[in-house]
Amino acid sequence: MTATTSSTTARAVDRRPPMLGGFCAPVLAIEIRRVLRNRRTLLFILVMPAVFFLLFGLPTRGEKLDNGLPVTGWIMISLAVYAAMVATTSAGAAVATERALGWSRQLRLTPLRPAAYVATKVATAMVLGLLGVLVEFAVGAASGVRLPAHVWVESGLTAWVGALVFAAFGLFVGYLAPAENVMQFVGPALAILAMLGGLFVPLELLPDVMQRIAEFTPVYGVGQLARAPLTGTGVDWAAVANVTAWTVFFGLGAARLFRRDTTRV
Repeated sequence: MTATTSSTTARAVDRRPPMLGGFCAPVLAIEIRRVLRNRRTLLFILVMPAVFFLLFGLPTRGEKLDNGLPVTGWIMISLAVYAAMVATTSAGAAVATERALGWSRQLRLTPLRPAAYVATKVATAMVLGLLGVLVEFAVGAASGVRLPAHVWVESGLTAWVGALVFAAFGLFVGYLAPAENVMQFVGPALAILAMLGGLFVPLELLPDVMQRIAEFTPVYGVGQLARAPLTGTGVDWAAVANVTAWTVFFGLGAARLFRRDTTRV
């Protein structure tokens, strides 16, 4: 009787759900290593933004903003935001491929909770986003960009944390679009959003209509907040509202699509 009770208890213990629904450092590390093995992903995350800086930033060396800081700093921070948004969106959108391969069905057979799966994807995206910011800043520093210490720290952190909106955007697109179309959609969409949001061209140089449109794009808020320590404009609460609204919109949309997807499997 005692042996049977002990065996039953042991099986009950074994069936208990894992802590945090299965979210843990080993799983996160495996996911990050898997993404970093994708050469195409690394090309878009690390190489292209750095090349953009060398092409468009270096020719402006010697030019100054109104506060005396270099224009190359403005370009570097804008491209760091771009690198982070490309990295986080690409990592989030990778769920489309996993869905097509039936990986979501396999996960339903494991103790891994849906929330832990999404959290792992978001954490992976944010790690890649941080890598993109660091590489862009390293290229800028090596190319002669000199900024006050607080600008490096505050702008870098803002570019990275603000990329959370694009991690949510990537998940949203990954659960919405078919796997064969998702990356073809994401690349051009990010480039267009970056242009409309003022990352590639200062908004002051655009027509008034384009400036009004830019304020409603998900890129606008992150770009404005990331460059604020450099330009000295202070916190733009409209930009904060922009980032918050888009993060909530994409986050709720991704959660809804995820529930629909896992219900089918």
